[in-house]
Amino acid sequence: MADTKNSTLQTLETGNRQLSTNQFAQLRDIPPEVEWFANIDNAKTRRAYKIDLNDFMAFVGLDQVEDLRLITRAHVLAWRAELENRSLAKSTIRRKLAALSSLFGYLGDVNAVPNNPVDGVKRPKVDTYEGKTPTISDIQARKLLEAPDMKAQGLKVLRDKAILSTLLFHALRREELCLLKVGDIEERRGVKHLKVSGKGGKTRYLPLNPGSATLIYEYLASAGHGQDRQLPLFRRLSNRADLNPESRMTTDAIYKIVRHYSMVLGFPIGVHSLRATAATNALDHDADIKKVQEWLGHANIATTQIYDRRRSKPEDSPTFKVSY
Repeated sequence: MADTKNSTLQTLETGNRQLSTNQFAQLRDIPPEVEWFANIDNAKTRRAYKIDLNDFMAFVGLDQVEDLRLITRAHVLAWRAELENRSLAKSTIRRKLAALSSLFGYLGDVNAVPNNPVDGVKRPKVDTYEGKTPTISDIQARKLLEAPDMKAQGLKVLRDKAILSTLLFHALRREELCLLKVGDIEERRGVKHLKVSGKGGKTRYLPLNPGSATLIYEYLASAGHGQDRQLPLFRRLSNRADLNPESRMTTDAIYKIVRHYSMVLGFPIGVHSLRATAATNALDHDADIKKVQEWLGHANIATTQIYDRRRSKPEDSPTFKVSY
């Protein structure tokens, strides 16, 4: 959306901190719409919002982002109707309206527009607040933790058991797992914690599960890099990577590990299922939902609520209360 005006902002990212008079003038004249977009930290969110706003601008026939200030609620209502006619998922329509609302909220904050035209535009209700990501049972989780064959010798077995335990007991995103360094195991108030770098550059500290800690330290003792705090906690294990202790695991590699062991057990799942399983399990065992929100690194508690499946337990259904 703002590629033509982002070039000046990008000069700051290259380390060139000396602005010419022309560059200073260009930065001064950058419209707030571009400022808003440049201030979105998460790359995935930025990409999704760019698509959504380009979609809206194409619909209303605008070429310049500054022209968004001419938009009224009627334009937004017409766009919502067009999105519904495309048979898009309700969650997709809600996201697109959220992107537009976020932009106009910022424009209102800087007094570029008198009001937010998305306010008052009803967003489609989702069919259920229960998440669609599949979870696994407690029995399946225990089997998954035991899936790497401990009879087999080797660093891979130790690493994979530590990875699966870290995911299932701490509900990490796979990107967060890959970013962990040895030094991210810290002691806080006498308890070992994981320092997790989450979305939006936010850091959270999670108490380290004792069982996971044992597996991690066994892996580090065998891997031999447990004393260097700057090295990746979990490393790739190819012949070439063995020669390079700084070889960080990729998100794809984490996915393949989870997929491999779960397929062997007969219930193929992805990494996010382990995050959903951990969150659901914590709530099932009476964890405070606000604490779970912080634990997961969610900005909004509504996101956490999709993991709260306590009201939909099959065993609590009236079906099993009927007696003739």
